[in-house]
Amino acid sequence: MPNFLFITMLAAFPALSTDMYLPALPTIQEQWGISLASVNLSLVMFFVFFSLFMLVYGPLSDKFGRKPVLIGGVGMYVVGCILCALATDIRFLVVARIVQAAGAGAASALSMALAKDLYEGTERQKVLAYVGVIVPLCPMIAPMMGSMMLEYLSWRWIFVCQAVLASMAFYGTLVFKEPEFDKTSGGILAMMGRYLVVLKNVEFSIYCFSFSLVSVGFFAFLAGSADIYIREFGLTEQQYAIFFGVNALGFMTGSFTCSRLCVGYSSTAILQVSLLGVVLASLGIYFLGTTQYMFAVTMFLMTFFIGVSRPVSNHMILETLETDIGAASALLTFSYFIFGAIAMGIISLDWGAKMAVIGKMGMAGGLVPLTALLLLKRRKTVN
Repeated sequence: MPNFLFITMLAAFPALSTDMYLPALPTIQEQWGISLASVNLSLVMFFVFFSLFMLVYGPLSDKFGRKPVLIGGVGMYVVGCILCALATDIRFLVVARIVQAAGAGAASALSMALAKDLYEGTERQKVLAYVGVIVPLCPMIAPMMGSMMLEYLSWRWIFVCQAVLASMAFYGTLVFKEPEFDKTSGGILAMMGRYLVVLKNVEFSIYCFSFSLVSVGFFAFLAGSADIYIREFGLTEQQYAIFFGVNALGFMTGSFTCSRLCVGYSSTAILQVSLLGVVLASLGIYFLGTTQYMFAVTMFLMTFFIGVSRPVSNHMILETLETDIGAASALLTFSYFIFGAIAMGIISLDWGAKMAVIGKMGMAGGLVPLTALLLLKRRKTVN
């Protein structure tokens, strides 16, 4: 299996684990007679444990290698999918989703580490951008697949389908030829201590935590979109899947645009423009996103500019380090998804206008990294 395809499959795990399942949330809520906050717990807890386990997988991969960690993680994910399909109540489903999350963390944490291991410089930046173009196909197609299964089958078949797709990635893990790199030594405490080494890099830490906020508006949309489109705007599950797919198209076109811009423009310039775009799109959501079409258009613009920013920011963050790449990649992805989980928990509360809340989160997500970028740029100029 080609390395680029393998990295893309691993990077797609978060989208595979959520977007196919989103159209089923109102159905599960109705079948089991539970609240939106309760059914969204299966999303929030997934991302919480997904993020936590990535912190374990990063140092483990630096010590023992990427391949054995991926075999264990992807195998656990397949088991989690089967358990989700067998769930009989929300508690069972949440526990099964945690097992899924524990496995998915390995795939997501190490996809970025493998990009660092296998590619360098502009080539890596292009690879990350191309991954950003292809991976959004998953959230474009996955909700449609999920809504079709809801129409003809049970929501449980969504998790069966996830198990089949993950098995393909598991095969790729078995045949993957791991590149050589300098492995760390020491016990568990020494491995986890590598995070302190990484965090002492001030430039990495500021970039990592500020840019991890850029997608909080999208994560809030992720958890609230089914409620907004199906319950508030009155769309069917099939119509919702189409509207949701528009945002995936935004990510794809944004990442494709980034792949073209990164050749002739500096990373800083691309980031400044894209982050300003996130802020302006979020303002549009706040003031104009009261109808299904205006909400879809302004959300598309937000996801487009996030799609432009992600490959460049990831590349810039990785360039601040020469060692402990597995730990750094895990920490970067952890902070990205843990902030996302917090945003999903917030939007699940009983808000009168979820669209306005998403707009506010989007504004914060653009302003914080933009401020950090300008401050660090000024600091380098002074030094």
